[in-house]
Amino acid sequence: MSQNFENKKVVVEGIKEKFAAAKSAVLVDYRGLTVEEVTELRSQFRAAGVEYKIYKNNLVKLAIKDTQFESLTNDLTGPNAIAFGMEDAVVPAKIIKEFAKNHKNLELKSGVVEGDYCDFDQMIQIAELPSKEVLIGRFLGSVKAPVSNFAYFLSNLIKEKEGASA
Repeated sequence: MSQNFENKKVVVEGIKEKFAAAKSAVLVDYRGLTVEEVTELRSQFRAAGVEYKIYKNNLVKLAIKDTQFESLTNDLTGPNAIAFGMEDAVVPAKIIKEFAKNHKNLELKSGVVEGDYCDFDQMIQIAELPSKEVLIGRFLGSVKAPVSNFAYFLSNLIKEKEGASA
């Protein structure tokens, strides 16, 4: 076999490993972004624990065959970059959505989030979800509210009883 073929096999294995470790993968069309814009986007991704890679479509198709990411195959046309959510599955979509507001050349295409294929509209909905911390805070607030109200009620009841007996 040729050396070129062996090199491609190694690259495909590396891509497979990247997908296997990811909780999500988001495809973007980056055509038209300047070097400065791409650098800014990469630094935002890096700060959030997201890996941003550009691979040849054919190599990605080989790497995702028979995996949970295989549904991305039809979207692998033209120049693509892939944002891998390694720690948080939603963060890549959030960063891309925010970045695209000021950089019209960046176009979110689709993605796979925790094994489920998401088209453009679904990715936008995912990007608009509150963060995990906010959701936990809201849940704890809703659990705490009835208990707090009951304690306040009992406190007032006790004060009334003490005032009536005096």
